[in-house]
Amino acid sequence: MSTTKPRTAVLAAATVSATLAATLITAGSLSAHPSTQDVPLRVMTAEGPVQGTPAGAVRTFQGIPYAASPTGDRRWKEPQPVRRWSSPLDARAPKSACAQPTDQPISIEDGGSEDCLYLNVTTPARRTTERLPVIVWIHGGSFTYGDGATYRAAKLAAARQGAMVVTINYRLGAFGFLSAPGLRAPANLGLLDQQAALKWVNRNAGTFGGDPRNVTIMGQSGGGYSVCAQLVSPRARGLFSKAIVQSAGCVGPDGSVTRAQAETNGRAVAESAGCDEPRTADSCLRRRSTAELIKASASGHEGYRPVVDGTLLPEAPSRAIAAGRFARVPVLHGSTHDEMSGLAGLDEIMTGEPLTAEGYAEKVTEEFGKDAPAVLAEYPVANHPAPGAALSAVLTDSEWSTAALDTQRALARHTPVYAYDFAEADAPYFKNVPRPKSFPLGSGHMIDLAYLFENDLFEPLDAEQAGLSDTVIAYWSRFASTGHVNGHGTPRWKRFTTSSPYVQRLASGRTGQTDFAADHHYAFWKALAPRSEMTGPAAKTS
Repeated sequence: MSTTKPRTAVLAAATVSATLAATLITAGSLSAHPSTQDVPLRVMTAEGPVQGTPAGAVRTFQGIPYAASPTGDRRWKEPQPVRRWSSPLDARAPKSACAQPTDQPISIEDGGSEDCLYLNVTTPARRTTERLPVIVWIHGGSFTYGDGATYRAAKLAAARQGAMVVTINYRLGAFGFLSAPGLRAPANLGLLDQQAALKWVNRNAGTFGGDPRNVTIMGQSGGGYSVCAQLVSPRARGLFSKAIVQSAGCVGPDGSVTRAQAETNGRAVAESAGCDEPRTADSCLRRRSTAELIKASASGHEGYRPVVDGTLLPEAPSRAIAAGRFARVPVLHGSTHDEMSGLAGLDEIMTGEPLTAEGYAEKVTEEFGKDAPAVLAEYPVANHPAPGAALSAVLTDSEWSTAALDTQRALARHTPVYAYDFAEADAPYFKNVPRPKSFPLGSGHMIDLAYLFENDLFEPLDAEQAGLSDTVIAYWSRFASTGHVNGHGTPRWKRFTTSSPYVQRLASGRTGQTDFAADHHYAFWKALAPRSEMTGPAAKTS
């Protein structure tokens, strides 16, 4: 479908069978925001009353519709206002995820539904009279997989700073990002859904104790690229005041596709669905069932991206941000130190045989072509615990770290930036997934999320990891509240500037400044030929 081949560390979880089920966090494991006022369990939103549920130190309101169901004649249309209701809406359990394939570890097990424009709210159980900062979480999943409800946000909401955390669904894959010849539909429905959710926050944050004037959008990988797109989109102006981008290089490859690229991908989907005649494609595709469109649709990690459509997304985020054409809001931006460790260890996990030095050289040659000798000289096996570790470093630095630093430099020319490298040496991994024995995985793609959310996809944190989780949540919640990260009890973190590119290393017992450029061989990769001239891929969202 896409002209590039996917390389995402989340593929290392190819044998995951974890069940993503909502659970409650007990009050003993949380530090509640001090207060004299209970948050009511029944709240009157602008659309109607909702009934939440207590969960230890927080209250949750799940499955709230923020737009009308995009089904029937509303398929492939911009999100429409939800019909008001008068009886209390039962918001004690999440509603359906958006329709998606079930062929990946991060898939929602039941495949979701087209009736999916719901969000979830988590707030401290008790609060002061001051308004809470609002964090809107945009999940990743290559614009094809995932949902908001599996990212439970009790620790983030109940941190000392306190926050109203909103996790959202948005249309995915063929239902959210399809551009096919003859299909009369906006190109970026998933991004429009995200904006509709932000407008819901603007209308309703106050009734949950949140401050609609203090909204931070936050996303990881595909969700991070969504944040990059919203920074650039004129239609998102004024809907948020800060941004957190995790594992997504806003300046770099893969953040978006052109209209022509999107229609090439969409043409293949339409042909697979038996709707390849442009004159009748619209009516033909609208007659197809959800299951038929999922079957015909591109899946994996390469089929869908935000589309440069000239309106919602006037230009590629990489170009716009490099040129300074974006919302000038404070940004917290970073990546994990070992983004590609999971993929680098996948062959060993699948075969039981570690990568050899010869195999490492072959993979580098396949990936980088004429530049392979230079890459092998820069990353000799002798400098790493094992050939697999060398491959992880090569793929991480070339595809993630270079773009991360480019993004931070571009942003910092125009707006305040805090930059980080999540570098936990011994991090939890995906539940029930074996690790390679020949080298440690460090902090791979998605693993940082285990420190921010309660998500059953990951192994539980041990005591030392829980301490780092507290530190990271303190930084994130302070940033959402004030646009700054520093406060009592956490190591000092300086702003990233073009003259002083400070990057904070986040690791148990080792949080502080790191020489990110040297650690990730930034100068070497910038000196090589552009990635478009290499044989390797650029796609990397999850």
